[in-house]
Parts: sequence; structure tokens; C-alpha cells
Amino acid sequence: MFTHAVLLKGPEDLHLDELALKTPAKGELLIEVSHSGISTGTEKLFWSGAMPPFPGMGYPLVPGYESTGEVIEAAPGTGYRPGDRVFVPGADCFEGAYGLFGGASGHLVSDAARVTKIDSAMGPEGALLALAATARHAMAGLEKRVPDLIVGHGTLGRLLARLTVASGAPAPTVWETNMSRRSGAIGYEVIDPADDPRRDYCAIYDASGNASILNDLIGRLVKGGEVVLAGFYPQGLSFAFPPAFMKEARLRVAAEWQREDLTAVRALVDTGALSLGGLITHQAGAQQATAAYRTAFEDPTCLKMILNWKDAA
Repeated sequence: MFTHAVLLKGPEDLHLDELALKTPAKGELLIEVSHSGISTGTEKLFWSGAMPPFPGMGYPLVPGYESTGEVIEAAPGTGYRPGDRVFVPGADCFEGAYGLFGGASGHLVSDAARVTKIDSAMGPEGALLALAATARHAMAGLEKRVPDLIVGHGTLGRLLARLTVASGAPAPTVWETNMSRRSGAIGYEVIDPADDPRRDYCAIYDASGNASILNDLIGRLVKGGEVVLAGFYPQGLSFAFPPAFMKEARLRVAAEWQREDLTAVRALVDTGALSLGGLITHQAGAQQATAAYRTAFEDPTCLKMILNWKDAA
């Protein structure tokens, strides 16, 4: 079987192509994708060529790990049936292309254990579950503090703030230097960091991916406070030791989300405790993938770009 997929052949060399799908094996599903999201973190690094060596990477590459669609073939025993709406965190199912992510495609073959059934009414917002799970993973667990300062009001920063409010914790402060991104706050305040005099934050979550502000963040901590690196940082990280020493600062790296994070945020969405509304600012047909990826990576007004795979050709 052949399908149309986004193919990244090298830095900034991206277009829609036709690729062969691997034959579904026992326990796998064939899924028709309706929508896929574009990540402005890791995917942008592959697109720009700035991604440092990473296991399983290489070109040509099918990007994307935020896909939602409908099961069209399901083997007995998988627990799924045709018509089920699912979220798919990417798939390694293509002939002749790396599938480190592999979600930006009209059709996917995936192990049933990797997908998650979702409400059939979710539509394109179903593709946001990966980012919501990423935010939850950074916050959840024993001895983890919820943020009282979040750096960056992009999609991840907004989800961190919404989850904090949903948890019943005090509303966090959010920093954003780009004025066009300061709107859209629900139950919390977004300010320019230059207007914030506070230096007593207990937990600062950086969702900006900007390695150069680490010293400033450490200087904003209360003694014994924590900086959580929730973004992805292609450059080496460094900080001045004396201020961190005096603050007895802690640094924590938030890694990739796990299955339980996805299950938790799906439940929060289903009950209405977490809203995914207002995060998708741009949509484009898959045929316009080349322009859509550039917009997602270069237009600061674009919080989240979603590709629509209906009628992709």
C-alpha cells in the first residue's frame, strides 16, 4: 500500500511525497489520519539541520508525532475495530524513510499498544494530546513542585499553566517577551519578564528552549528552588556556579512523556478539567505542507499548525 506523507530529505528540503507502507503485522492497526500537528521544538531542529546526533535519526525522514485519525483495519485481539478514533504518537512504518517520528502521513501502520482511543468528537484538537502529556510529565510525580513561574507562552507553556490551574495550585506567573503571545491566558497572568521584580520563585519551568536565560532563572529562585528544563536544547547548557551555589539551586530535566501521562490528560480533557481550546491558530491542507512547516517555524503568531489530511493527493 502507498500513502502520501511529508518527507524531509534534508535541512529545509521538505515536501509531500508518496511512500510505501510496511505490511501490517499481527497486533497492528491501519489508520487513516485526519490531522497531524507540527512541533516547533524537535521537528524544527530537524528541519533547520540544528538537531544534534540523536538515536534513530537520519534523512530522509517522515516527521510528526501528533496524529489523530480513524482505524480502518484492525486484527482480532487488538481491542480496536474499524471506525475507532485514535491518537497516534508517530509510527515507523515506511519503506525507504526513517520513522523516528513518522506521524505526518495520510495513513499509518501502528502497533495497537502505541495508540490511544479518544472521543470521536475531538477533531483536530486530538493531535494536541502529545503536548498535553509532555506538560503533565514535567509536573507529575512524587517530590515534583508545580510551577509558580513558567517561561514562554507558546503551546507548551499554556498547557503547563492550564494544568497548574486545573490541579488547584495557585495560578502561576508566565513570562513572554513577544507581545503578540501574551493574550489567551485562562486564570493566570502573562507579563514581560522585565516587569517582574520577584526573586522568590520555588519552581521555574522553562518552556522557551532558550539556553541563554539559565543564569537569570537561577537568580529568580528562592533558596533551594528548582529550575525545570521542559523544552529541548540543541546547544550546550552552562551557568555561573556561585549564584547557583548560594541559592542551593536544583536543575531537573523533563524527559519524554509516558503512557500514563497520556491517559491522565485524556481523562482531564474528557471531564472538562483541561481545555485544549484556543491552541490551534493555523491549519492547512497536507498539500500545502511545505509552506505550512515554514509558517509553523518562522511566524511568531503561529502557536500550533495542524495539517488536514482529508483529500491529500
